[in-house]
Amino acid sequence: MSIIEGQLEAAPGRFALVAARFNSVVTEKLVAGARATFSRYHIVEPNLDLVWVPGSFEIPLVAQRLASSGTYNAIVCLGCVVRGGTDHYQYVAGEAARGVAEAGRTTGVPVIFGILTTNTVEQALERASAHHNAGSEAAEAAIRMAQLLTQLPRSI
Repeated sequence: MSIIEGQLEAAPGRFALVAARFNSVVTEKLVAGARATFSRYHIVEPNLDLVWVPGSFEIPLVAQRLASSGTYNAIVCLGCVVRGGTDHYQYVAGEAARGVAEAGRTTGVPVIFGILTTNTVEQALERASAHHNAGSEAAEAAIRMAQLLTQLPRSI
């Protein structure tokens, strides 16, 4: 049996981060974690683009556009949606998740979901901390997926 899995070895090419400005106290930490991880795996700043969008709801449109461009090995989507007292959380979190998944499926480019969906700001800050940074985890997933796709047959 042949086992195929993505390694933490960057393929030549570019990566993009799409980050939401809303809840920036959290998303800035996620971006910092992702950038540090890309650097650790020798993906240098000239091969990394950062696009800021107003909020997590806007992430899928930009991710789809970037993935469709043929420029990037993978797109990392970073944001934070905190549950509040209204249904707003449900709509934003659900549409962001659906849109990010759709962007990856329709383009064939890995589009990684690094959008935190938490009950409290404290939970979000914990997930964005230096000890456990979801932005770093999303960057690792992007590197692994981009490398994995180089090993798989291309569709016709």
